[in-house]
Amino acid sequence: MSSDPWGRVDETGTVYVRTADGEQVVGSWQAGTPEEALAYFERKYEGLVVEIDLLERRVRTTDLSAKDAQAAIDHLREQIVEHHAVGDLDALAKRLDGLVEAVDKRREERKAERAKQHDEARRAKEELVTEAEELAQSEQWRSAGERLRALVDTWKGLPRLDRKSDDELWHRFSHARSAFSKRRKAHFASLDAQREEARKVKEKLVGEAEGLSGSTDWGPTAARYRDLMAQWKAAGRAQREAEDELWNRFRGAQDVFFAARSEVFAERDAEQSENLKLKEELAAEAEKLVPVTDLKAARAAFRSVNERWEAVGHVPRDARARVEGRMHAVERALQESEESEWRRTNPEARARAAGLTGQLQAAVDKLRSQVDAARAAGNNAKADKLAKELEGRQALLDQALKGLEEFGG
Repeated sequence: MSSDPWGRVDETGTVYVRTADGEQVVGSWQAGTPEEALAYFERKYEGLVVEIDLLERRVRTTDLSAKDAQAAIDHLREQIVEHHAVGDLDALAKRLDGLVEAVDKRREERKAERAKQHDEARRAKEELVTEAEELAQSEQWRSAGERLRALVDTWKGLPRLDRKSDDELWHRFSHARSAFSKRRKAHFASLDAQREEARKVKEKLVGEAEGLSGSTDWGPTAARYRDLMAQWKAAGRAQREAEDELWNRFRGAQDVFFAARSEVFAERDAEQSENLKLKEELAAEAEKLVPVTDLKAARAAFRSVNERWEAVGHVPRDARARVEGRMHAVERALQESEESEWRRTNPEARARAAGLTGQLQAAVDKLRSQVDAARAAGNNAKADKLAKELEGRQALLDQALKGLEEFGG
């Protein structure tokens, strides 16, 4: 008989292993010595140790599923229970018990992780649905459409939930996308109809514009072109190709008319520029009458200037107000001088002399501030016009002050 701390072989060749529950039969050995029998079953034990070592390492360091790990544990435990090895089988059984605990812990951890991922995926999908439902009401057709497509890609990358929850959220998500697509389709269908209507309107406008291009009735035709342009803008845009083609025809017709008008007006402008020089000279002559010292002579001289003024033709439109304003300022100065003379000789004027002086002084002060403001704004034309008026008012103020002195203050 042969033995070691964990097993023995009796005279019949039966091999035993020692366990906490006593000796257990391992097997029978007839092919060699008892020592060889023990060595054989000890190697089988070492093989179990290696397999358990490997399984422990896989459980600890890999993503081995709990199901596969439990199957491996059950396989090894079966070999231990059947006592087909010689060694500390109880220690191996305890190691397997430890592995079961580790696998159970991992199973719970993975279950908790799956629950966490499920909750996160649910929240993420709910956020996608909420955003999609908000986008469904948007009229930013391009950006909202692109964002909805991006949300679909994001949805596909998220884990599936339980079937009921996933189906409910997908139904809302899909409904939002469909609602947006329906609104966008209706919008562009309406837009196409509007553009077709705009094309028809603009074709009529182009026809009229081309018919007017040869007109020499400059004022009314130019006004009509302005009306046509207002109608063009109000009609909205046609389809791009039609819009460009119609606009080129419309603009071309205008260009023909306005080029012809510009040629005629260039000749007219040359004549009016010469007229402007003449009227500026007459205005300067009239301005020398202010301040008025001899009202009768000044009035006769102004009539002479005005007759020559009326004989001169039109001046450029942009200069008309300025040069006419100079003449009006002289005319007002003469009128105010007449009124002043009347007030001076009228008994009632004596009582109002002091008030008139105050009014004229206020008018002079106001004109002076207006001149300064116009100069500061860079509007020299307006400043010059106001300055001429200021000279007339100042002259009247001087006369009023003089009259006031005559009235005894």
